Amino acid sequence: KKSHTVAGRLFVDSHPFRLGFGDKFNEQGLPSFFSETMERDSGAGGAEDLLLEDRRAGSLHKHELAEAMEVEQEGLVEHQPLEQDDLNFEKWKPKPKPKRTLHEKIDDLKTYLWNAETKEFMGRSGKSWSLILLFYAALYIFLAAMFGGCMCCLMWSISPYAPTYNDRVMPPGMNMFPHVGVAHGFDLAFNASDRSSWKKYAKALEHHLKHYDDGLQGRRNIQCKGNGYFMQDDLEESAERKACQFNRSSLGACSGLQDRDFGYSKGKPCILVKMNRKGSTTDLGEVKFFPNPNFELRYYPYYGKLRHVNYSSPIVAVQFLEVQHNTQLQVQCKLNGKGIINDSPTDRFLGSVSFTLAVGD
Repeated sequence: KKSHTVAGRLFVDSHPFRLGFGDKFNEQGLPSFFSETMERDSGAGGAEDLLLEDRRAGSLHKHELAEAMEVEQEGLVEHQPLEQDDLNFEKWKPKPKPKRTLHEKIDDLKTYLWNAETKEFMGRSGKSWSLILLFYAALYIFLAAMFGGCMCCLMWSISPYAPTYNDRVMPPGMNMFPHVGVAHGFDLAFNASDRSSWKKYAKALEHHLKHYDDGLQGRRNIQCKGNGYFMQDDLEESAERKACQFNRSSLGACSGLQDRDFGYSKGKPCILVKMNRKGSTTDLGEVKFFPNPNFELRYYPYYGKLRHVNYSSPIVAVQFLEVQHNTQLQVQCKLNGKGIINDSPTDRFLGSVSFTLAVGD
């Protein structure tokens, strides 16, 4: 028998044999098992060898012919023009889904809400709903507990009676009344003969002074004597502090009790100057203060709204008796005292208050 080697394989009668590293070779360079096979078959005639050779040659020829035909067929396919049907891209588009009727949609909704076959509610089984509800319950309980713990720590660390940190300046500020909205600010302009021009100012003063009525002050606060500080530091921190009375009647002509117009109808307007809790010119003429041009010390210190429940801030009323009419005047009231700043370039309400005053005929 004849043999040939292709890609590391030995073919004998078209049967491949792999060569191992441990195979033995004879003098002709063939494996020992192959030489033994040739010896056994050496008695066969040469006709058989020729027949095998013809078979191998025929099989190789057929294989080469098949490869040539395959290459030729690929070339024909590459150069073959596209048919008209291949250019119809409409057939490649996805077909539209058939329209569902309202009854079918309702059935789908019912199935989604409750699927009797799978025993699912809204796409989830009872076990799935239990797990997801348990997860969210645990999550929100944890968040609520964390928020509550933070709030407890915060409330435990701060005092309800005084701020822990204060970013505001310590000197007191001042304010004035009336002021009737942001549009007008602290500008007072009116005609004494025109009631509609000053009625809003009188109404604002009346509204502000109703908390200082004598009867209300007598029920809420105590009558204080002297002019010193009303110290109550010896009480417990949470104990309620008493406040001194500030009666509306002490404002005299600016109290609104004798003159409900607060002097505006006569061209002698009153304003109220108040110091927050914590100079005259020739055109202004005579200025009168009620009850006096001082803030009495007995109304201080202020202990906060939780302990000074009925506290009323003291007021100084200013009445301009001879103000020049038809002239816009710039008025500034300053608070003078030890440690008080009244000339801040950045805060016009720090220790002072400014406004314009214009009285017409």
